[in-house]
Amino acid sequence: MNRADLSISPELHAEFYKLNLCGNCDKFVQVLELIKQLSKHQATVLIQGETGTGKENAARAIHYLGARATCPFVPINCATIADDLLESELFGHEKGAFTDAHQTKEGLVVVANGGSLFLDEIDSLSPKAQASLLRFLQTQEYRPVGSKKILRANVRVIAATNANLKQLVQHKKFREDLFFRLNVLNLTMPPLRERKADMAIIAESLLQRFSRDYELPARLLSQQSLQYLQQQDWPGNVREFENTLLRSFLLSTGNYIDIDDGVVPAFYTSVVDGESDTGAGNRCATMSFQDAKAQAIVDFEQHYLREVMQITHGNVTLAAKIAGKERRALGKLLQKYAIDKSRYR
Repeated sequence: MNRADLSISPELHAEFYKLNLCGNCDKFVQVLELIKQLSKHQATVLIQGETGTGKENAARAIHYLGARATCPFVPINCATIADDLLESELFGHEKGAFTDAHQTKEGLVVVANGGSLFLDEIDSLSPKAQASLLRFLQTQEYRPVGSKKILRANVRVIAATNANLKQLVQHKKFREDLFFRLNVLNLTMPPLRERKADMAIIAESLLQRFSRDYELPARLLSQQSLQYLQQQDWPGNVREFENTLLRSFLLSTGNYIDIDDGVVPAFYTSVVDGESDTGAGNRCATMSFQDAKAQAIVDFEQHYLREVMQITHGNVTLAAKIAGKERRALGKLLQKYAIDKSRYR
């Protein structure tokens, strides 16, 4: 029996599993133990870690294992909201407060009242937004844009970043006082390359979910494939691992997923190497290196988009998930190459 069995009950492990936090290695068990402790308190939490390590999953676990579980968990990605709109998103605005304020709107702190507000990519906040957030953290008071009223909200703030906030503070790119307010309690999510022993259980959980979500027969990961995956560095961590498995799951045809069955689509080899597409190879040979490289990228993108559209029957949302891209970005690529999604339905 290892330390994980002694410190975390099977019931709690099951709760973490439901929240997509799977793993038994010592380093990850320490993370689960800390999450369990953080969920008991109401102070602000700062979650740090590389992209794709599961910071939002950890934030959800802190919320849903704690006293605020019956109240809303409201996530917001600070990098996706324009600076001049962030205060309005967080604190709301009065009708006529600015050009497009056609009606009064409540902010996310009201939506999250009693619960938790998750601020992802907190490092992307502008100095003005940082000052507004600091004021709210200090007093739990806020003023909607265009209003003279000072209001209060009972919200626990959980912030996350893949940046080194201490370095940003040193370089005067992030407020030191805000960093201290956010960093009351802290959690660091380990990268997947330090959790190689957990990759089998993560893969099993993901494959079971894929089978349910896409209503396809269950498939298993071959031992050879697992060994190959464990040798990779995974700069995108669990998110990249999930996207790779999903592509393999959807493209495979047997009971077992083989590392060559969908991880590297067949069309990629034909376009890049020119082994199956003689025309592409001859064409590239007459170009400069830069032009040939640019043409290879165009050919790859076109082939990839058509393939993923065929697999998903024209479902852009699902295609974006498989590709690991934002839906809007994938839509722009489809528009760029005049690929009509309706043709694949």
